[in-house]
Amino acid sequence: MKNSLKIGICFVITSGIITTLGLMTGLQSGTNSKSIVLCGIFTIAIADAFSDALGIHISEESQKENTTAHVWESTIATFLAKFLFALTFAIPVILLKSLNIAMVVSIAWGLSVLCVLTYITSRAEQEKPWKPILEHFITAILVIIVTHFVGDSITKYFG
Repeated sequence: MKNSLKIGICFVITSGIITTLGLMTGLQSGTNSKSIVLCGIFTIAIADAFSDALGIHISEESQKENTTAHVWESTIATFLAKFLFALTFAIPVILLKSLNIAMVVSIAWGLSVLCVLTYITSRAEQEKPWKPILEHFITAILVIIVTHFVGDSITKYFG
């Protein structure tokens, strides 16, 4: 696999996990509304996918050796990967009756993908995977905890 493709996939998936779970957790703790959490997932799938795609587009354009076709290929691939991956978090919210259970499933899904991705990339670099897995897992958990308390606090003080 090309190094640039590997970097792109790792970035899109990691960013998708952290931003989507953070948003979902904050919205769930602040509103406890399935429809609001779903709106948040779809909003971040669109906005974050466009944001990352535009960032990649500008970055790729800044490198003169890239062709126009390469720039657009990178842009479209980034958008589609981010958009589609973020939407996977909507599946438990749509299919499960309880938002709390859907959140547990979504968090488990995101953390599992993050750990597997970290394991694969660590092994490809011939490194022991446990330290990076632990670092990435703790970072994701920290985001989930902080956004949970932000959602609670905003509801408490402004709701």
